[in-house]
Amino acid sequence: MRTGLEGRTALVTGASRGIGKAIAAAFAAEGANVVLSSRKQEALDEVAKEIGAAYPGVGVLAKAAHVGHADEAAACVDAAVAEFGGLDVLVNNAGTSPHFGPMAEITPAAAAKTVEVNQFAVVQWTQLALKASLAERGGSVINIASVGGMITEHGIGYYNATKAAVIHLSRQFAMELAPKVRVNCIAPGLVKTQLARALWEPNEAEIGKHMPLGRLGEPEDIANAAVFLAGDASSWMTGQTIVVDGGATIRASIA
Repeated sequence: MRTGLEGRTALVTGASRGIGKAIAAAFAAEGANVVLSSRKQEALDEVAKEIGAAYPGVGVLAKAAHVGHADEAAACVDAAVAEFGGLDVLVNNAGTSPHFGPMAEITPAAAAKTVEVNQFAVVQWTQLALKASLAERGGSVINIASVGGMITEHGIGYYNATKAAVIHLSRQFAMELAPKVRVNCIAPGLVKTQLARALWEPNEAEIGKHMPLGRLGEPEDIANAAVFLAGDASSWMTGQTIVVDGGATIRASIA
């Protein structure tokens, strides 16, 4: 499959670890320049060094930014455009889940933080990327949601509510920005990341055994879907959500 990503530039939020790091590395493997963003510059520098060593012909820029702070987000987008001349792909990946428990017990502060990072940041970074580059040259926006945005679960209900919003935001942006900018969404299932550690680490083998495909997800599983959505092979797709969950959401129908 020819992706057409060689020479293009992709900005990935939450890129210092997990799914974001895997997506950035997968883009670099296809020849794309990558802009890495997360809160901590030191962690980003390590990832940039790793990707640069693996793919020496690719441009890599590490620029720390709190995903929910408008001034830092704008500085990151501006740095990307200054370094590479524009953006072709934006991946809104950064996420947080500060509350675990019933929604009836969430505090206003935890709710506000969850919305700021998981939901409004998608709007804010898309606005900035459009203004700086995408509105003029076109491109692709990929939002990382969750299968939790389609179902109910114990403990992470408010997190899931923000991910349901991301799915709808993707559809709305896709309608508003077509035909120049495509906007699609990935809804991962349970992936072995730091953010989801409390959900999988205590009982990984048992959970994986009940998955139709026999294992939990790896960050690279999501990165593969991101490469498809960013590249030319998906050029007639917009406003869609791809579920990548090892078959978890079909378990009841095949039991």
